[in-house]
Amino acid sequence: MALVLDASVASRWLSKDESEGDRAYANAILERLTLPDERAYVPCHWSLEMANVAIRGEHKGFIEWGMVELFLEILEDIDFHIDLEASTRAMTDLTDLARHYRLTSYDAAYLELAQRLSVPLATLDKDLRRAAEKAGVPLI
Repeated sequence: MALVLDASVASRWLSKDESEGDRAYANAILERLTLPDERAYVPCHWSLEMANVAIRGEHKGFIEWGMVELFLEILEDIDFHIDLEASTRAMTDLTDLARHYRLTSYDAAYLELAQRLSVPLATLDKDLRRAAEKAGVPLI
């Protein structure tokens, strides 16, 4: 099985300040990703988003560095497949999707990847969920 993993889900693995429902959803996705036949696809900017979440959380005092280190270890244990095509599609497909669904270019990359691979999208982002539903992309 495969899915596209949005940063909004993975960031919940680090943050403890989110709603119980969001944490439960994110933890269910994490559990799914520990299965041997599960594959998570992410666009090329995903690693930068994850690093930014960790650094901002520490700078703002929401999390301690030990939590960040644990978070980074969790990420290292998951079989992520980083898609490099987002950067080549940024000026065409992603821009069109972002304009059509009123998304950021970053979020459009997740939507485009799920469409192109014909796999479901795991996201907690309300705008991205709405766009995926309109585009016919299945959500987890």
